[in-house]
Amino acid sequence: MTNGRLWAVVGATGTGKTALSLDLAEALAVRGVPAEIVNADAMQLYRGMDIGTAKLPDSERRGIPHHLFDALDVTEEAAVAWYQDAARRTIAGIHERDADAILVGGSGLYVSSVIFDFRFPPHDDALRAELEAQLEAEGPGVLYARLRALDPSTAERVDPRNGRRIVRALEVLAQGEATHGAALPEEPVLWHPSTRIVGVHVDRDVLVPRLDARVEGMWADGLLDEVERLRARGLEDGVTARRAIGYAQALAQLNGEATEAEAIAETQALTRRYARRQVSWFKRYRDLEWVAPGTDPGALADSSA
Repeated sequence: MTNGRLWAVVGATGTGKTALSLDLAEALAVRGVPAEIVNADAMQLYRGMDIGTAKLPDSERRGIPHHLFDALDVTEEAAVAWYQDAARRTIAGIHERDADAILVGGSGLYVSSVIFDFRFPPHDDALRAELEAQLEAEGPGVLYARLRALDPSTAERVDPRNGRRIVRALEVLAQGEATHGAALPEEPVLWHPSTRIVGVHVDRDVLVPRLDARVEGMWADGLLDEVERLRARGLEDGVTARRAIGYAQALAQLNGEATEAEAIAETQALTRRYARRQVSWFKRYRDLEWVAPGTDPGALADSSA
């Protein structure tokens, strides 16, 4: 591994991670260190999922190379083990070009899989399909109760509504493996020795109105039209993409299962809940440095020189 640094810019949705990552890349470049950005938002992996994920358009990327955006079709599954391999290979390539890599996003497990020495247990496709069928037929509650009986500590760290995460935990347990519990290892070891973790923090009384307004803006900016186009490309057949916050609610509206007001309100509530979980996840990072939006990126760059 070369001497390039790995930066991780993390935090809850809507806190300004993207802006800081761009400013940091420019500040590093001024100091003679080129930098490239690597996506760590699970839903921004998908082509065409732009409005509902607040994906930065190409025209606003300031000429900075961006990686692992638009990497998957909506019919493909965004599996964290696949992502870990793809992201680490991308980062290694950036370092080979004598540049710093800036990993940016709020998907906690995805970030952790890259920056820490995370190893994933094997898959059993037949068992996975069986559990997915049970999830579809019975809902997450039944499977969550099973997980709680088999592995209470893991169940405590899994959202009872997250059927996909519950299925994966049960799949791992059924193979006699120890599940990572959708959490950090007890003593996380950095994958890359020169890693700097920066968390962007916004007080909740400021963040919540911002998130609610962002959701309203997504509908105003044409989220329904975007989802209609994605539906024609197989969105409803996707395992991961169709469950994304905002997209599931827009689909419900298009299918006549919810009014626009109901779809927006549910998306706002889920977004607020997701932001709380993100903050809780990243608070456990031992070496994380919290900063406010608008923090001087030059000071960050200089302090790691």
